[in-house]
Amino acid sequence: MKALIDRKKCTVCGVCTDACPVGAIELKEDHIEISDDCTLCGICVDTCEFGALSLPEVGTGPAADLSSYRGVWVYAEWRDGAVHSVSHELLSAGRVLADKKGVELGAVLLGSGISEDTARELVSYGADNVYVVDRPELAKFTDEIYSNVLVELIKQKRPEILLAGATSIGRSFVPRVAASLQTGLTADCTELGISPEGLLLQTRPAFGGNIMATIICPNSRPQMATVRPKVMRPEKREGYEGEVERVNLPESCFRGRVEVLEVIPEKDQTGRLTEADVIVTGGRGLRKAENFAIVEELANLVNGAVGASRGAVEEGWIAPSHQVGQTGRTVAPALYVAVGVSGAIQHLVGMQGSKVIIAVNKDPHAPIFDVATYGVIADLFDFVPALIKRIRRERGEI
Repeated sequence: MKALIDRKKCTVCGVCTDACPVGAIELKEDHIEISDDCTLCGICVDTCEFGALSLPEVGTGPAADLSSYRGVWVYAEWRDGAVHSVSHELLSAGRVLADKKGVELGAVLLGSGISEDTARELVSYGADNVYVVDRPELAKFTDEIYSNVLVELIKQKRPEILLAGATSIGRSFVPRVAASLQTGLTADCTELGISPEGLLLQTRPAFGGNIMATIICPNSRPQMATVRPKVMRPEKREGYEGEVERVNLPESCFRGRVEVLEVIPEKDQTGRLTEADVIVTGGRGLRKAENFAIVEELANLVNGAVGASRGAVEEGWIAPSHQVGQTGRTVAPALYVAVGVSGAIQHLVGMQGSKVIIAVNKDPHAPIFDVATYGVIADLFDFVPALIKRIRRERGEI
């Protein structure tokens, strides 16, 4: 499917051709053509002042009995015996959404050996109800069993909205849940809201971070979204009261075809950007892959994780898992050190929530200095080794 053209209204002005982010509109001598590359983003429709372009209607109409769905749910990710911090962020955001709709906020906690204190912790972040499924089969994560359990819970309780963290676990099994329920899912959201009609507004970067798309799911339930860690602020509500319900489900939910034999933990912090309190990020200013060694040395010295700009990743200097920014990981550590990073808008959006930002760049006009708490205008190859040496000297290591 692609955008529709009303040739009677089209003046062949070419504005839509320039506006199309995927180059799907071609300007001919006396008409325009839209190729199958069209993604139905609607930008051309918005830019055409003559109303010559429109989007085709999709869908088969509203699903049956949407009114039976009520409430906002958060999937509380349980990992290594603790609840992931993104769950606290989502509960705080979910509380705002639930209050706007005048409904209850629920949390779903799946695992094995889950204590009452762990469940009650979710109440302290605003959950009215915590649904706990505690089974040995849930001790180690598998897509199949976790999705079976969550699908069954949703069918029983019928929440209107379901939020989950865009973590490795959330990205792995939540799409399977959405497919099983034949509903929509917006991935990697950075903002959530409620429309005047009561629909969940799911905002996420699109087209390489060049535009922000707000997506709705009017015809199916639940409305589902995964949200990037560190983009929402957790807010603890001391004294908040809620109920913990331990749910029993059919045995069929816990039958899987995959057995996890061993989980090998990460040896360092480089892959845990979203959880790190300190991040040292390298950019194109490092010039080549070998120079990331000084970034890694500084990160190890301050017990931090290694990040990278999109430019450094595209050059092949470091793995994409280290990328910070709108098309990478969104982070908000206590300390963020940007080394040789110019500060493109896509990068700034992904790290500007950091509490303290230190930027090192020899270009005094680099955009990174606009968000930096402290700016160092210097050659990174002079400054960073000197900083490393000073830290080691202060610790008595040299």
